[in-house]
Amino acid sequence: MRHVIESVERGSVAYRHGLRAGDVLVSLDGEPVVDEIDYQALIAGSRVRAVVERGGEERTVDIRKQEGEPLGLHFGEEMALSPRTCRNNCVFCFIRQMPPGLRKTLYVRDDDWRFSLMMGNFVTLTNVDDAEFDRIIRRHASPLYVSVHATDPALRCRMMNNRFAGDILQRLTRLKDAGIRFHCQIVVCPGWNDGEQLLRTLSDLRALAPAAQTAAMVPVGLTRFREGLEPLRPFTKAEAEALLDAIAPFQEQCRRELGTTFAFPSDEFFCIAGRPIPPESWYEDFPQIENGVGLLRRFECELEEAERFDLPGDTPPAKRYLIPTGVSAAPHLMRLAERFAPPGVSVRVLPVKNRFFGETVTVTGLLTGGDVLSALTPDQVADADELLLCSVMLRHEGDLFLDDMHIDEFRRRAPLPLHVTGCDGQAFYDALRGRFDD
Repeated sequence: MRHVIESVERGSVAYRHGLRAGDVLVSLDGEPVVDEIDYQALIAGSRVRAVVERGGEERTVDIRKQEGEPLGLHFGEEMALSPRTCRNNCVFCFIRQMPPGLRKTLYVRDDDWRFSLMMGNFVTLTNVDDAEFDRIIRRHASPLYVSVHATDPALRCRMMNNRFAGDILQRLTRLKDAGIRFHCQIVVCPGWNDGEQLLRTLSDLRALAPAAQTAAMVPVGLTRFREGLEPLRPFTKAEAEALLDAIAPFQEQCRRELGTTFAFPSDEFFCIAGRPIPPESWYEDFPQIENGVGLLRRFECELEEAERFDLPGDTPPAKRYLIPTGVSAAPHLMRLAERFAPPGVSVRVLPVKNRFFGETVTVTGLLTGGDVLSALTPDQVADADELLLCSVMLRHEGDLFLDDMHIDEFRRRAPLPLHVTGCDGQAFYDALRGRFDD
């Protein structure tokens, strides 16, 4: 592909070598440039040979620079990474369980290895043809984050409703042989890929270590909008306990032989099972924190660190805080609030049932503004002065809940004054002491 150079930073490497806006980039080091991934990989070295077209004629520019130094070129939209969409129809896909009428961005099913490399998004690798897979190898895209779910070919095809999904082990082996590392994800569905199938999947992935770095297990999330979809059910307490017990010997073997636990259940499994969250050391360096693996433990560690480095100061105002949160996290948050609240400050945690998606959805990040407001009944707010609301309920811009309710509307309708706090332990520690950024 050819890319028109829209601008060149004055004084940059490219500018000093005579490149100008309007030039057309033809190739770098003899290779065509597909997108930003190719461009960044090909300009990383200390010598770059660029072929550009100007006035209908091609010219070669040999560039010398510091390794890793940018060229200073800027391109249009054709160089940008537009998310590639998913070709699967997974039986557990959360987006297919979304109600109609929400903002369009909530229905995007991305499955793009480039975003896996750059931002840690999980990908199935089912929409990557041979030529594109060769590019992954050539660009040494490491680490990747791969949604595996099952290594049994027939089961993976069935779970993903894609007859071409069964070659995951072959593809992961090619990544390993190329020196590419990857983290794995398993969405576990009772009666599908749990039990012996889960142990098989974990064993197959363990055989690819150390290229296979970790395997995270998360329980299937089910909403009430599943009409016409494959029948699935959530984990029971007994099933969550059985899963944790079944993988324990495997984890111990991995610690002995690999020096890592390798297989990490998400916090939600411990919440469902009613078991305590493991200690910080168990999570090593929290490699799958975005999957909810160790999120509660890290939150507590951040609180402990905030307390350890807190400087003596003014006595915080006496307040009575009410904290709406998801059902699964409520007991843990209450325990931490009681432990870290300063004298004179009382805290009550309000578990909010998810009416919007269904009560089987218990995580805080999927609560809507409407559900939180409905839970703030007169008897619930009678003994509180202010609300503390975790920003995880809002989109990245901090303005909208999942039901498109704006935070300003929520404030107007809320029966108590509101503070939105960050999701980390330091922000929560400060909030308990009346230190707010809003």
